[in-house]
Amino acid sequence: MSDWSNVTRPIPVPNEWTKPFWDSAKNKVLSLQRCQSCRAFQHPPYATCVQCISTDLKFEPVEGEGHIYAYTIMYHTGDKRFASAVPYASIVVELDAAPGALMAGNLLGVPYTEAKVGRRVKVVFEKLNDDIVLPQFMLAE
Repeated sequence: MSDWSNVTRPIPVPNEWTKPFWDSAKNKVLSLQRCQSCRAFQHPPYATCVQCISTDLKFEPVEGEGHIYAYTIMYHTGDKRFASAVPYASIVVELDAAPGALMAGNLLGVPYTEAKVGRRVKVVFEKLNDDIVLPQFMLAE
């Protein structure tokens, strides 16, 4: 299993588009941007809807279960802060409640070899500091 105990993660810096996402995550709620015109979810957040170009976007809470859409196994790292976790699974998740919105994260709690396209996962929240809580993923039961 990948050892994340000695990893000092870089701290995301919220901006005007991502602040609602990080504010929700701080409360252990997963909220994604949704177009109020065409109703499509999108992630990461943008100034306009990537489907219809509307600017009428709001963040809505979503359930944090889905499946692994894609993954890669990281055997080397360009950032020395991640060295103790190598090898690890970096995954892209499509959430059941937000089809088309893809979230990146790490697969935690199991050996990296357990990452497989289609495997069910659920969100977990990892506190990085008092302001930032990072959504990550574990296998769903």
